Amino acid sequence: MKKTKTDYDDPAVDRDLYSGLMRLHILHHAVEGPIFGLGMAEELARHGYRISPGTLYPLLHGLEKKGYISASEHRDGKSLRKVYRATPLGRKALKAAKAKVREFIGELMEGR
Repeated sequence: MKKTKTDYDDPAVDRDLYSGLMRLHILHHAVEGPIFGLGMAEELARHGYRISPGTLYPLLHGLEKKGYISASEHRDGKSLRKVYRATPLGRKALKAAKAKVREFIGELMEGR
């Protein structure tokens, strides 16, 4: 199927392009403090990433599987909430990613 100009204007079309940025964003917040799914979805939405739970939770589970974040369950009244925190490996990975992002942003802004 051929893409139309409207498709290119729709950020959802390039969700796979942004998934790495979303992972870094999630990891950044997990380093800053505990995060949970709905809160992270709201934070990402503030930055223009409108994603469904069906997209967000696989990202969280993938970061957990790689050892970058760990999850624990916390009871809040009657509800049980899964809370994620960065692991030492996640902190190290974010530090390395920041250097790569700085380099890339420099190139991107120079228009090379």
